[in-house]
Amino acid sequence: MVNFREVNDDILKEWLLYREDELSSLACDEDRKHWVYFDEISDKILNSIPKQNRDFVRRQLNSLDDNFLDYLGYWNEKYYRNGFVDGSQLIMGCFEE
Repeated sequence: MVNFREVNDDILKEWLLYREDELSSLACDEDRKHWVYFDEISDKILNSIPKQNRDFVRRQLNSLDDNFLDYLGYWNEKYYRNGFVDGSQLIMGCFEE
């Protein structure tokens, strides 16, 4: 039996990837207001430091961006996955004798 609480490649993973694509389209003003504008912030940082340090800082910023996205992806999936399982269990509990 599949344990949907475990983070796996399953139907919930596909749904979360679909939602991520939809949310990242910035379809409304509210989405744009809360978006992380990492590239713009990185450019401002890189333009304010000496040229000899830019490659190092660029690599560090890219590493930070990758790490942050991995962090968000993992915690969002864990949060939504467990919320979905909790909701499913509540509903199934209503039909038990």
